[in-house]
Amino acid sequence: MDLRNIPQIKHTDSGNFFLLAGPCAIEGEEMAMRIAEKIVSVTERLQIPYVFKGSFKKANRSRIDSFTGIGDEKALKILEKVSREFSVPTITDIHTNQDAAMAAQYVDILQIPAFLVRQTDLVVAAAETGKTVNLKKGQFMSPESMKHAVQKVRDCNNENVMVTDRGTMFGYQDMIVDFRGIPTLKKFASTVLDVTHSLQQPNQDTGVTGGRPDMIETIAKAGIAVGVDGIFIETHFDPANAKSDGANMLHLDYFEGLMEKLTAIRKTVNSF
Repeated sequence: MDLRNIPQIKHTDSGNFFLLAGPCAIEGEEMAMRIAEKIVSVTERLQIPYVFKGSFKKANRSRIDSFTGIGDEKALKILEKVSREFSVPTITDIHTNQDAAMAAQYVDILQIPAFLVRQTDLVVAAAETGKTVNLKKGQFMSPESMKHAVQKVRDCNNENVMVTDRGTMFGYQDMIVDFRGIPTLKKFASTVLDVTHSLQQPNQDTGVTGGRPDMIETIAKAGIAVGVDGIFIETHFDPANAKSDGANMLHLDYFEGLMEKLTAIRKTVNSF
């Protein structure tokens, strides 16, 4: 995938990794703009190609009383405003075939959630919009099996596809990142490491997913060292009160320091 095919993306010749980052879910306009402003300022300074991430709705919830969104069109219009105000591309995840055409009117990249990446109709619906498609590797899938999901997108005459590792099931309530899979995934498409979701601790008896945010820096550094093309991080200025996935998000206060470290590691890797 050629990053230059993504509208408004900057610094594609910097040699840096690219970044997909933002809140887990769009909770409102003020929070989205606040997070975007901080990330844009950092990525501009460090010359990181950047895409703002935000889910317009959350469909995979453990409990019926969990937050799912503020309204589809309302959230998508906020994503559109972020793109317009900060001149950055945006990405959101979709869950139904109908979501694809609707979301494609507002964002630049459509993301297929890990639980749904084997759903052929959904992958095809995303690919047929002509938008870049980000395929998240199922927690239950081998890296080798992702070549078939990538091929589905390409069979729709869409070469703008990337894959994202977000950890593999390990027992009942934990995830593990197998870095051996990164070189395999890179054979199929540009490869992203979803740092924060890889640190989830799902299936808790409370019905609320846990996490290990203390390990974010460790996993991110390792990902850059083994050669991932991009990094995916969810961040929030108040993770403890975020409406979705707060337990494994990076506090926005720590974002700049982490990006500085990852950029330095990337420069070192590029020197070999």
